[in-house]
Amino acid sequence: MPRIQSSTDLRNNYNEISTFCHQNREPVFITKNGQGDLAVMSMETYEALNGKLELYQLLDEGHRAAKEGRKRPHREVFDDIKQGFADGKI
Repeated sequence: MPRIQSSTDLRNNYNEISTFCHQNREPVFITKNGQGDLAVMSMETYEALNGKLELYQLLDEGHRAAKEGRKRPHREVFDDIKQGFADGKI
């Protein structure tokens, strides 16, 4: 169940909201005049969420490339990666 608090609560109880976000690793939704306005979360939660989004975008890009026929044998890919390590590029 999402935690919803008013902008006044955020102003008056910042430390409590911050502690909640860090301990529970989930956002607090802030309302302004009874309407949704912001989502507040810890930096760690934001970075994890952003990392997942980047991963999903890369996976989607890979799926699209495969559907369009843009693919290579896995052995070739691994050989390129190994060569990148050997050349110090990775």
